[in-house]
Amino acid sequence: MKPYLIVVGSSNTDMVAKTERLPAAGETVLSSAFMMAAGGKGANQAVAAARLGAEVVFIARVGEDIFGKQAIASFRQEGIDTDFISIDEEHPSGVALITVDATAENCIVVASGANAHLAPGDVHKASDKIKKASLILMQLEIPIDTVEYVAGLAEANNIPLVLNPAPARVLSDALLKKISVITPNQQEAEMLTGITIIDKPSAEQAARTLAARGPHTVIITLGVQGALLLHNNKFDWIPAPKVIAVDTTAAGDVFSAALAVGLLEGKEIKTAAEFACAAAALSVTKMGAQTSAPKRTEADAFLLHNKL
Repeated sequence: MKPYLIVVGSSNTDMVAKTERLPAAGETVLSSAFMMAAGGKGANQAVAAARLGAEVVFIARVGEDIFGKQAIASFRQEGIDTDFISIDEEHPSGVALITVDATAENCIVVASGANAHLAPGDVHKASDKIKKASLILMQLEIPIDTVEYVAGLAEANNIPLVLNPAPARVLSDALLKKISVITPNQQEAEMLTGITIIDKPSAEQAARTLAARGPHTVIITLGVQGALLLHNNKFDWIPAPKVIAVDTTAAGDVFSAALAVGLLEGKEIKTAAEFACAAAALSVTKMGAQTSAPKRTEADAFLLHNKL
């Protein structure tokens, strides 16, 4: 059996409006373009990992509606194992309302729907599959008791767990001690540590503070500045390839997925992080969440070009 990745998380339908600037409170702005596409942090990461070459099993919950049916059909087209996607007969599939401005910055409102009801019992149905996995990837758009249940399974079965702590929320030390690799962005790292990141020293201080709470490896993603890696008490700054950004939606998801794929393939953590930075940079050159996730041939070529 080939090594495979378990992704546990959310599935949404993204409704994206492109504007010149993000609206202020109470303000209406006109959109220059609109698109509807598959999204959700869990689904984004599952699709990105599959396109980058991983065998992926996705554990999620969708509504018994057209959005849920379309999502499952799309996952199957990507080669993702959908056997453990639960169908919720009482709650709709998740929806995300996204506004993207002319500088590619975005703001997002998520109506969680069925995602908010992904329960430990749903995960338990896949426990035999989880126990044989090589790696688990997870986010925080699902209930925290489910996140903690997955972390417990990972620890009990000695399976490395990569946590992308998004959207930002307070996490217990008990949970963080079960995390192998954590991949917060700047805002998430600030929430988890209470440290405002304004430069390299403050970023390194935040990484050390977070590592002291449990995770073996901390990678703080910093947009155009790349990523800060803390592993075995050693820092590495991973540069981000220079690109013209169109839409930063799901860049963090692509980063975490690519990192997981690299680790699944046995890459050293720094090499995996370089691969992840390249894949994430490539993703921001396209609109949308899953639509922006690069294929492996694209990511490899892009990484090679930027190393020359």
